[in-house]
Amino acid sequence: MTDRSSPMRYEEDGNVHLDFHGAANTTIDFIVERFGVAAMDEIFKKVGRDVYASIRQDLLDGDTHQLVRHWRHFFDREGGDYDIAIGDDEIVLTVRLCPAWHHVKGLVGSVSPHFCDQTSRTNEAMAEGSPYAIDTEITGEGSCRQVIRRRA
Repeated sequence: MTDRSSPMRYEEDGNVHLDFHGAANTTIDFIVERFGVAAMDEIFKKVGRDVYASIRQDLLDGDTHQLVRHWRHFFDREGGDYDIAIGDDEIVLTVRLCPAWHHVKGLVGSVSPHFCDQTSRTNEAMAEGSPYAIDTEITGEGSCRQVIRRRA
């Protein structure tokens, strides 16, 4: 379990993060074109398992706090329009304006049709084998709903 008072691993600051999304968008299209969607999905799964290892470990231990803290940090930092509802049976992140998606749209004019797959597949991999499922529903251009529920 993560000490909620200590600095979070995924809480970096600086001005490079939004532009990272532009590079990710280009990389996603390149990998899908060269190697296919399945290869891209495997990369996203590896990100969920390995890059977000401490969030994944907390989920395996039955603790959602670090993931919720991560969401808040980045959506606040990047100016997202979102809210998080924490209930007894589920946690719902509703993103009305995803700053990453809209930044990419402004940078290059179009967003990869697989851009939001990084969220869906990474969430699935973080939750794999844990007491939780994380479902991601794309609700529009640059908007989604992510729901964490205990598995039955």
